[in-house]
Amino acid sequence: MVLLERRVDLDDVREKYRRKNQLLFSRESACLQDLIRLICLQKHRTIVLWAFTCAENPVALLKRAYPDDTRPEEAVRVCRMWAEGCVKMPEARKAILQVHAMAREVETPRDCALCHAVGQACSAVHTEAHAVGLVFYELTAIVRELGIDACEQAVDEKINYYISTLKDCQAEIDFQNRSWAAFLLDDSRVNKELLLWQKRSKLP
Repeated sequence: MVLLERRVDLDDVREKYRRKNQLLFSRESACLQDLIRLICLQKHRTIVLWAFTCAENPVALLKRAYPDDTRPEEAVRVCRMWAEGCVKMPEARKAILQVHAMAREVETPRDCALCHAVGQACSAVHTEAHAVGLVFYELTAIVRELGIDACEQAVDEKINYYISTLKDCQAEIDFQNRSWAAFLLDDSRVNKELLLWQKRSKLP
């Protein structure tokens, strides 16, 4: 029996690319539905840990391209402190806005998307709904770098990485010796990504 190779569904992404959209992925992207459903099941601090873990690659790529610009690293550093309860939102927000501002200054569409990916990852401390923004922008960066006709494997591999990393964070979150801000320890708070999913599910 011949096994057919699974292909990631990028039809909606190709349409956005054809229309010259800046952002090529969304909550409606067919290829992201399994990941988004998994995000909906997580504690807030699990998603924060996952977002910071996934942000390491965009930060490294930006560091390589702009070695003298520390805004991505600084945003992650300050927002980790926010997640630990060591700084308040206003200070973290300033750092996040700085990395988004960097997106207007960089040289390529790929790097612009990577800056926004870092900013969205850091904003996951505020609400779970920001975390998937990391995904939208980092995957967009991959398409910008490789082109729409050569990105399929890289996009598929990255989505698999997101899912496996999130499962790892889910398994580890309650056994790690790390400090969390009080609001991240409150598991009675409703997952905001889940609320968005439920709202979309009710649409005709």
